[in-house]
Amino acid sequence: MPFSVPPYRLSQAIRDKCKRLHVFVQAFTLPSCWYPHRIRILAPHPVRNKCGNAVRIKTPKTGSAVPTLADVARHANVSTATVSRCLNSPDQVVGETRKRVLKAVQDLGYAPNFSARALAAKRTKTIGAVIPTMDNSIFARGIQAFQEELGRHGFTLLIASSAYREDLEEEQIRTLAARGADALLLIGYHRNRAVYDMLTARNLPVLVAWAYHADAPQMSIGFDNVTAMAGLARLAIGKGHRRLGFISAPGATNDRARDRVAGVRRAMREAGLRDTDLSLVETQYGIETGEAAFREIMTSATPPTVVLCGNDVLAVGALRAAKEMGLRVPQDVSITGFDDIELAMLAEPPLTTVHVPHREMGRRAAGMLVQILTGQGRPDNVELKTDIRIRQTLGPPPPER
Repeated sequence: MPFSVPPYRLSQAIRDKCKRLHVFVQAFTLPSCWYPHRIRILAPHPVRNKCGNAVRIKTPKTGSAVPTLADVARHANVSTATVSRCLNSPDQVVGETRKRVLKAVQDLGYAPNFSARALAAKRTKTIGAVIPTMDNSIFARGIQAFQEELGRHGFTLLIASSAYREDLEEEQIRTLAARGADALLLIGYHRNRAVYDMLTARNLPVLVAWAYHADAPQMSIGFDNVTAMAGLARLAIGKGHRRLGFISAPGATNDRARDRVAGVRRAMREAGLRDTDLSLVETQYGIETGEAAFREIMTSATPPTVVLCGNDVLAVGALRAAKEMGLRVPQDVSITGFDDIELAMLAEPPLTTVHVPHREMGRRAAGMLVQILTGQGRPDNVELKTDIRIRQTLGPPPPER
């Protein structure tokens, strides 16, 4: 029975009654059971059993106390606000103080209680990203810069890879949303309308990257894939090529791949070429698949004189196949890529390709999400510029035989 006055002000009669009640409970309880702290308050004097011996009231053994933010602050001789700032926005804390706080964190074994923080702030400080694959370094470059910039603002990144599967991407998006991600980074626009509706209903900010359409309703940062690939195709056509080949990723669920094919077709139309002058093969991204697709194109009745590839990995596969087939690049056939990853420079011969500013895209994407999550308003969509890196795999077509 709870009392409305402190125990020390209770009458002696009530205190004795509480003591007898406690002894009664002790007689019928195993020694290892825990006793509520309230009973300890109601029995301020030592409690004795019927034999007159003092009764020891057990309390839970919690082991060493879990260090708190206040413990870290005392250990580092700073305020709790400084500790919080150091952990969430380290660039806002001067060097010596930051070192002292981080040493205190390490010495005490302190780990922030993110669950409690999320409940209090109604934010998890977590950003989710779903990328098509972890095998392609274009995403590794961009996501690394994305994570670095998020970290500067105290956000943590969770990444999932969809393996270019639309159903798996949808499942991963729903999982990240259910786990409390504050915002999502997605690659390209193509996905089920229901996914966008679900994210809108949750009021979850979404940023589309690696693609840009001026009229797209989604917040985005990227480049115009049509324009980028059209520029490379124009360069090839300008060197005299009239029969073109294109190795592309499957376009049914990949808007970037579709746009790159559209870019080649646009350049061909501008030059007065026919659709039949393009040999198109769709395949999964990979060196081996690029090699197989190149063989398929080059063994046709009228093989192209230049093969443009949807990315550098496919192009490296095409270069391997050309060498095995005894074709010289670019004397017998020209080959180009897209993305300008490290492989493009290391290929033999070095690959002519479209350079995409992946790291800039990742860094600025993080800044856009931080802007909207910190109440600074929705940022404008950002179109990044690509450029062509001319190396040694694109030349004029061979003389007609």
